[in-house]
Amino acid sequence: MTLTAPASATRAALAVPPKPSKLVPTLTAVVVGAVVLLSTAGLDVSWEDLLAIPGEVWHYGTLMFVDPNWEKLPRALVETWRSISMAWLGAILCVLFSIPLGMLAARGVGPSWVRIPLRGLFAVIRAVPEVVIALILLTVTGLTPFTGALALGLAGIGTQGKWTYETIESVQEGASDAVRAAGGSAAEIARWALWPAAAPGLMSFALYRFEINIRTSAVLGLIGAGGIGNMLSNYTNFREWDTVGMLLIVVVAATMVMDAISGAIRRRIMEGAGTRDLGRIL
Repeated sequence: MTLTAPASATRAALAVPPKPSKLVPTLTAVVVGAVVLLSTAGLDVSWEDLLAIPGEVWHYGTLMFVDPNWEKLPRALVETWRSISMAWLGAILCVLFSIPLGMLAARGVGPSWVRIPLRGLFAVIRAVPEVVIALILLTVTGLTPFTGALALGLAGIGTQGKWTYETIESVQEGASDAVRAAGGSAAEIARWALWPAAAPGLMSFALYRFEINIRTSAVLGLIGAGGIGNMLSNYTNFREWDTVGMLLIVVVAATMVMDAISGAIRRRIMEGAGTRDLGRIL
């Protein structure tokens, strides 16, 4: 005897599912397009001048890089080192404050009455650019490289603090449970369970913050905080384009070198010693 499925079940199995509605994606695209058009229309831009940009870039690029003025190279190197020192000091200040505060802002470490205000503080700091912080500090510390270092350190606390508590919260709970089961306090859990697991990532983030500070220190120099940016601003105002070209070459070269060194250190922290290094140790 042959069993046959009911006709209604067969039709249900062969029914084509309805097409998904495209209303929401279409409305989203329309809204985004309208926002872009309104933003563009509100800009006081002469769109005819856009056609002249390639020619202007070629003109000033020729003035800067065809025959750079290398007479100011020694001073440029000194100012570049000052910018790097400013970036390094800012990174150290950032790490000293952001890692302890970030650990307190992590779930399972700090109480809610400490964690929530700290996260709000980090968000506020991230919303303020380094240049604005430097302008505020100028009224207190004056036009010195120390102002730039303080601005970089304070501005980095927001980002580094967020990285810290997110890294702490992503650590597996096995070690924490073991320390807690042994009677460890919250401070002992953070010291012996969370910190060893999160330290490589946090050190990597700190070095990455140093890389960001190197680029930002040149911008802070434009407002008088010292370093290569201050020198670049002065010669740009004087329209000495051959010297400006030399300074840009120095800035790019120094940034690439420091990025390469910092990247190598970060890879060593995250990946550990290679086979050759282990052979030397053994």
